[in-house]
Amino acid sequence: MIRPLIATLILATLGACTGLDTLRQASKPNDLYLLTPKSTFSGSLPRVQKQLVVQEPIATAAVNTDQIAVQPTPLQVQYLPRARWADRAPVLVQTLLVESYENSGRVAAVGRSTVGLRADYVIAPDLREFQGHVIAGTDNTQTVQVKVRLNIKIIDEYSDKIIASASFEENVLAASDQTPDLVVAFDEALGDTMRDAVEWSVRRIHTHAQNNPRDLPS
Repeated sequence: MIRPLIATLILATLGACTGLDTLRQASKPNDLYLLTPKSTFSGSLPRVQKQLVVQEPIATAAVNTDQIAVQPTPLQVQYLPRARWADRAPVLVQTLLVESYENSGRVAAVGRSTVGLRADYVIAPDLREFQGHVIAGTDNTQTVQVKVRLNIKIIDEYSDKIIASASFEENVLAASDQTPDLVVAFDEALGDTMRDAVEWSVRRIHTHAQNNPRDLPS
């Protein structure tokens, strides 16, 4: 049942209207949550001797925050009380993408766009979905489905052109409406999305490099 979650969100909003309740809420520490990079990939993934830079994903204001977003209705966004991501969601996803590329063992080097690397290819993500959705069942029950959707563009730094673009999406039902179970669903959905994005982009870069002699390793 998701009703306790909705009730908690409503009470947190109402509590902010009174000074005493606001002080009490502010005195309670937030629980911080991390997500994990992907570490398992297809054994047939090709190796590319190229340097990649991963940009910070573009995201809407509703997602570009360290708060954990839940949509009780399609037109409403609320946030879990006293629970936060360890960083803003786009920064968190950027870090995990970098680590996932590293864990694949299929690229020469990969880093963030802020470290000043001279890249052969730039990975430009767009974090289009990163929230839970309240879903009504046929038996008057409600569950939370976590949705993660990433659009990935690959930019050839030599020609400054987009060579490929694709979207990747995963939807995972949370085991319950409790915050730890929601975070587990976020972790699974993001992990599967990153695996698909990393494998697709490595293969596209490999094909592009083979078809462009200037990109072949000396």
